[in-house]
Amino acid sequence: MFARLDRVIDEAVSAGRIVGVVYLVARDGEIVFAAERGFADREDGRPVRRDTLFRLASVTKPFVAAAALAMMDRGLIGLDDPVSRYLPYFTPELADGSAPRITLRHLLTHTAGLSYDYGAEPDFSDGLSDTDFDFEENFTRLARRKLKFAPGSGWEYSVAIDVLGAVLARVEGTTLDEVVKRHVTAPLGISDTSFHVADRARLATAYADAAPVAGRMPDRLVLGSDEMGYFNFAPGRAFNPKAFQSGGAGMIGTADGVLRLLETLRTDGAPILRPETRHAAISNQVGTLDRGAGSDGQRFGFVSAIIDDPKLASTPQSPGTLLWGGVYGNDWFVDIERGLSVVSMSNTALEGCNGQFTRDTRDALYADLAGA
Repeated sequence: MFARLDRVIDEAVSAGRIVGVVYLVARDGEIVFAAERGFADREDGRPVRRDTLFRLASVTKPFVAAAALAMMDRGLIGLDDPVSRYLPYFTPELADGSAPRITLRHLLTHTAGLSYDYGAEPDFSDGLSDTDFDFEENFTRLARRKLKFAPGSGWEYSVAIDVLGAVLARVEGTTLDEVVKRHVTAPLGISDTSFHVADRARLATAYADAAPVAGRMPDRLVLGSDEMGYFNFAPGRAFNPKAFQSGGAGMIGTADGVLRLLETLRTDGAPILRPETRHAAISNQVGTLDRGAGSDGQRFGFVSAIIDDPKLASTPQSPGTLLWGGVYGNDWFVDIERGLSVVSMSNTALEGCNGQFTRDTRDALYADLAGA
């Protein structure tokens, strides 16, 4: 039934464009395709397994967003609460020197005026780079940077969910790891998906795009450009207990753990979210704000991008499909109309996140389904 998808995955791994990957497809709640291909560590000959742990990067964001929404359902925080109520040190200014009101809604929707585009070596961590800063030190440094626009007036993908994570930890008086466990992973029965490496022997080694095949990622690697922004990779951050727990990029987990959360978003949100909260999470929350290059036919909700116009987005996915990825090599989407939840967890940046592999596997899957 999934011959095309199977072939595309095999070809990418055989060519060395993807070193290792776990690819899961669930339809109406049942896993109908599962592939574990390639190596968790190529040089050691360690194969990828179903329970291989991956650096989630931005796949962390829907876990933290879901925790925030769950806390809102319980009256612990409010969507339009000012961030400064919880983080008095976080009052970044606009270019004119004024300090506008930033709310939790702005953080969830990436409309706060924050960014990821702070140059190749900023003096704070974007959640990928490795430092010993705690939340307050890191975001005090971030707050010295000028906002890109007035909150609510624009959209830019950003470190906003990192700031949100600091808010959640402050409100609950504990670590962000414990917050996510309390409100998301424990209620959903998700294990081995947290801000800690549950088992180092199961963690996939990170690789980066190179010719002719992807290469092992060094301790520090900057990828990007002034046009697309910079990614400050530091795979060793996963082992640094002093690094703040990044709500935007810091979790470690399995494909099955991610799939469990996606299935919760696909259905009614239980047991972590009220149905109306889940509905808001998967609905357009940014109106017609321009999201920039590469986002044609998409809007944005509280947890991810949303396909608004499949033709404009050049995708076979249905209107209302949720989608996002993680820069270490991860990709996911939920086609609610077709009952599909799809997770691709690889250890290869950037190919496994937004390279040809993601488009080829998506198109092969839909071609297989059309021929079924």
